[in-house]
Amino acid sequence: MSKDKQFAPDGADVPSTGSEQTLRQRAELVFSENAAGRVENLEALSPDEVRRMLHELQIHQIELEMQNEELRKVQAELVAARARYFDLYDLAPVGYFTLSEKGMIMEANLTAATLLCVTRSALFKRRLADFILPEDQDIYYGHRKQLFETGAPHVCDLRMLRADADHFWARIEANIPQDIDGTTVCRATMSDVTEHKRGEAELRLSEENFRRSMDDSPLGKRIVTGEGETIYANRAFLQLYGYDSVEELKTTATEKRYTSESYAEFMIRREKRRQGVDELSEYNIAIIRKNGEVRHLQVIRKEILWDGERQYQAIYQDITERRRAEEKLQQTLDSLRKSFGTIVQVLVSAVETRDPTTSGHQNRSADLARAIATELGFPQARSLGIHMAGIIHDIGKLSVPADILSKPTKLHELELRLIKEHAKKGFEMLKDVESPWPLAEIVYQHHERMDGSGYPRKLKGAEILIEARILAVADVVEAMVSHRPYRPSLGLDAALTEIENNKGTLYDADVVDACLRLFREKGFQLEGT
Repeated sequence: MSKDKQFAPDGADVPSTGSEQTLRQRAELVFSENAAGRVENLEALSPDEVRRMLHELQIHQIELEMQNEELRKVQAELVAARARYFDLYDLAPVGYFTLSEKGMIMEANLTAATLLCVTRSALFKRRLADFILPEDQDIYYGHRKQLFETGAPHVCDLRMLRADADHFWARIEANIPQDIDGTTVCRATMSDVTEHKRGEAELRLSEENFRRSMDDSPLGKRIVTGEGETIYANRAFLQLYGYDSVEELKTTATEKRYTSESYAEFMIRREKRRQGVDELSEYNIAIIRKNGEVRHLQVIRKEILWDGERQYQAIYQDITERRRAEEKLQQTLDSLRKSFGTIVQVLVSAVETRDPTTSGHQNRSADLARAIATELGFPQARSLGIHMAGIIHDIGKLSVPADILSKPTKLHELELRLIKEHAKKGFEMLKDVESPWPLAEIVYQHHERMDGSGYPRKLKGAEILIEARILAVADVVEAMVSHRPYRPSLGLDAALTEIENNKGTLYDADVVDACLRLFREKGFQLEGT
């Protein structure tokens, strides 16, 4: 719109008068005169000026109405905000108080009154101290003193009395700002922490019981940080080392408390902890007591909560005497094993004396059977049992007449039947012998075959012990490779061909594969053949 034109009420363009006064100012001037002069003033105006003046007045009226509407909206929002504020204030989850410098309650919300089981009006002009348990009054006054002396916010926990004579634990948090009139007041919040305090009391009782059980335990117990620093040690632990106090323990260099081997293991464990690697929860150590004596301890370590922080508890048990007993037992077992081995060799010699043509057969069969078991991944102890069974697998031949065993020609059917009895006779000789391995059954089954064509019980497949299946393959290979009075050696190739061609039929397939690998890939050799 041009600065020289204005709009009339009917929308027609009306030229400006060019006067410095606006129409509104002139209208105000006209209507500001007394009533007698107004008519003259109006008569002095042209029709266009009157129309423009009325238009300006209408716009002014609309603007005033809009301003009034805006003021009404603002007023409504203020009323709503005030209502929300009082709802938030009165229904807050904590009690609010405004206190004078002398501790008088000047203002309080509904929550504060509810916590104290009184009406809000009953709180005004009362001292907050009137609602505090007498035993805790000193705590409150000390709190107020520190608050007003330092000016810094302060927190305290004390017990508040309810109107029903009950009491509860409250946490008071206060500061001292200036009120709108410049006076110093105390603003305080109060929250019910009874359950929290009850939990703290239960935790303290639990920790006290735990500490008491630690102190009275017959096992050595120690609390350490992740770095291994001792926080606590009970009497039993100090007695293990021969120390009089935890301080003496801490001042003794770590390397002096362990044997060299155990100290090296300790350093490895500590380094793993620093790297965040999970540590063994159970292990053994060898310590050096204050008097120089070496003791062996078993340690169980686990993470615990101690004084509110995660630490580690280590439990120590002296196993020195147990280790000594285990060492003596091991020595006894070794001695018995040697004695048993000697007896077995005597029996083997007795068999070979009666049948010198098969000298060395049992030992070589045993060596091959153990090698096959190891190739199949058997543990050392189980492989040893197979070897032991191999050494005595023909012990039943002691019941066969010597002239039949050493006969250089083909055996008759009756003689062959007597020979086949040796597996059963060996079982009868061994069945009552105490052993960690099923020696008697292995000997009984070493001539059984996977398809049931073996003897003496015609067992099939899984009915045959795996140990007996291993010994069967070793027995056949060794027998074919060895020289006999009635025939020369058939050779290793013929023996391997025999078990390979009958794999899965007469002989266990996995056992055959292991045996073939030993000879063809790993260079195994039968000694003395």
